[in-house]
Amino acid sequence: MYEHIKTEIQGPLLILTLNRPDKLNAYTALMGSEIEDAFCKADADDLVRVVIVTGAGRGFCAGADISGGSGAFDVNQGAAMFQGSRPRGARGGFVEAIYRCRKPSIAAINGAAVGVGITLTLPMDIRIASSDARMGFVFARLGLVPEAGSAWFLPRLVGLDQALRWCLSGRIFGAEEACAGGLLSEVVPAEELLPRAREIAHEIADNTSAVSIAMTRQMLWQYSAMPDPFDLLEMDGPLSVELGKGGEVKEGVAAFLERRKPKFPAKPSRDMPPGFRLPK
Repeated sequence: MYEHIKTEIQGPLLILTLNRPDKLNAYTALMGSEIEDAFCKADADDLVRVVIVTGAGRGFCAGADISGGSGAFDVNQGAAMFQGSRPRGARGGFVEAIYRCRKPSIAAINGAAVGVGITLTLPMDIRIASSDARMGFVFARLGLVPEAGSAWFLPRLVGLDQALRWCLSGRIFGAEEACAGGLLSEVVPAEELLPRAREIAHEIADNTSAVSIAMTRQMLWQYSAMPDPFDLLEMDGPLSVELGKGGEVKEGVAAFLERRKPKFPAKPSRDMPPGFRLPK
């Protein structure tokens, strides 16, 4: 179905693999549109609870495919690739698809993740990496600026000081530094990377309400950027009251008291509460 990625359903998990191993999974416009399509389909599929993104072979994504030479970024030469940024007023491509997806996503970074190879992970919710992974925000060394919304995402994840240090130097750094700087939550041996990603994903999928997760990730992403908590307070209190009357809470409480895993009935495609709203 796809040319530059592949997808596989494993129970409640969708494994999305960047699949150009001979090019270290270097990014292309087609890869971007395929990532966007896969996330949109995951969002609409109630059987998918978590998306894991990784790379085929020994790399995650070695940045943009510049094998065509310096014209790779020149729209006037007709060969430029879209890397996640769009003209003002246009939709946001794979960045928006990942960011707005109602399913949480985990980046399992198994090797080089440079340029767009690391910025494409920033709208994801959890990032872990193998101990031999290396990454870098190399744009200034190419005469470019951070793309794919990364000048918004990166400081929110790691703080402005750390974002400036990495982006202004443009240097490549290792997984341990990325973890210490807050970009990663865990670093594990290469052979443990995907098993650990699946373990984290199942911790979400097997124990939580899909509707609650869909709302929670958007509340954390969007309301945490607001200058004060008051718009959120106007929404989360009534929303908790509304949810408290429903079957999700009844099942969650019953499962807790009976010491069993819950079986939540609600589906994001049909059961999002009417009181849930996001800031514009």
